[in-house]
Amino acid sequence: MASRSGIIEKLPFLIILAVAAIGAFFLRDQISFVALAENRETLLAFRDANYLLAVIAFMAGYTVIVGFSLPGATIATLTGGFLFGTFPGVFFNVIGATLGAIAIFLAARTGFGAKFSNRIEGKGGAVARLQAGLRENEWSVLFLMRLVPAVPFFLANLIPAFVGTRVSRFAISTFLGIMPGALVYTSVGAGLGQVFARGETPDLSILFAPHVLGPILGLAALSALPILIKFLRKKVN
Repeated sequence: MASRSGIIEKLPFLIILAVAAIGAFFLRDQISFVALAENRETLLAFRDANYLLAVIAFMAGYTVIVGFSLPGATIATLTGGFLFGTFPGVFFNVIGATLGAIAIFLAARTGFGAKFSNRIEGKGGAVARLQAGLRENEWSVLFLMRLVPAVPFFLANLIPAFVGTRVSRFAISTFLGIMPGALVYTSVGAGLGQVFARGETPDLSILFAPHVLGPILGLAALSALPILIKFLRKKVN
């Protein structure tokens, strides 16, 4: 009975992994900039005729893409900007991404996270000390994982689940932490009309331009400041 209960707990996360694997194979060419360009008139017409429904459908679709780790999150972000403008498009993008991230987080924590976290605490050692360090600087670490482009979004959803992060902290740090990057890509999406007219593709390397990446890394440094202060205090004491 206990083993059956354990399988049921793991089932949501296993389903996510299975759908992600299938999606990576079958959808990699379906959710693309070319597909957006080819269907732009249909999407705009639907938005104009059913704005509220378009918003709900878009956020639901974005949530599914992120929740099942399907390819196309970047295209979805551009689509949000294209359909709804930088504002309120960025909020629709961030809400959809956050809801999807929470879904992965809850599935991982329910199936594996709590038991994994307890095992680490029970065994002690270096990994347990790392877990304790993450918890001690939880807000800073959560924001750093979202702000620093080097941390894959999928891993940033799983790591907090495995160290016992509270849902509220995870949700808040995700919503606020992904906002800067989402704002950049949404603004690129808002200008896609001109890109389509020229027959070009958007320049997504803008995120790594100094005037864009600099402020984001500045926010990351600000998030890391509490960790540095605690470290220096321990050295002094």
